[in-house]
Amino acid sequence: MRMHHFLLVLLATTAQADEIAYIAGTNPAERPATAPTITEVQKDAAWYASALQGVSQPYPASLRFLENQGNWFSPFTHAGMPPPYDLREWHTGK
Repeated sequence: MRMHHFLLVLLATTAQADEIAYIAGTNPAERPATAPTITEVQKDAAWYASALQGVSQPYPASLRFLENQGNWFSPFTHAGMPPPYDLREWHTGK
């Protein structure tokens, strides 16, 4: 019975082998030609309001990095730990 299941799985995977698909992580140094490319990042007033949550004006010069912030993850633009460590009041919504 086990051999029967094995053969069914083998046949199913062999039938799909004709279809070449890119699987992320198999070759991390290679970006597939069909992968989407971000050419422009739209940062409107709502994005800046969210990114500057809990920071009072005048904004320090060290926050100028936000001008170059792309669509990659930055812990500065996401809520961190809950109170009492929530210095920027992300979780209290103030």
